[in-house]
Amino acid sequence: MTMHTGGCHCGNICLTFETELDLSQIEVRACQCSFCVKHGSRAVADPDGRLIISVKDSARLRRYRFGLSTADYLICGECGVYVAAITADDDARAIVIINALDDQKQFNQKPIPADFDAESKAQRQARRRARWMPVEVSFE
Repeated sequence: MTMHTGGCHCGNICLTFETELDLSQIEVRACQCSFCVKHGSRAVADPDGRLIISVKDSARLRRYRFGLSTADYLICGECGVYVAAITADDDARAIVIINALDDQKQFNQKPIPADFDAESKAQRQARRRARWMPVEVSFE
């Protein structure tokens, strides 16, 4: 497994993205929803990989939901960095925002614009179960 680490700017949220894929095999997506566009978001996931999120102060973690309310968008309430999105299902899956990774420049593929506005709630949940990765969240 290759590990890509990172987190928010102030250090409250730490990330570890584990994957066996070579970076050239990972699709970088640029969601075209207004939230992601405003954040300049570039996201990746490996359905066979894993994202580990460690939060030092849970009071400084902000979860934002919008649209179909099927995911929590994780933002540090202290420094404002958008780090990941996690499904709101019992079997949580996630994407990691590569702008929050320390080695973000290694993800140099051109992002593929993705527009999911036409998806139903069921379609969105199914896509995320298939394409997003398992996630573990811990609070110190």
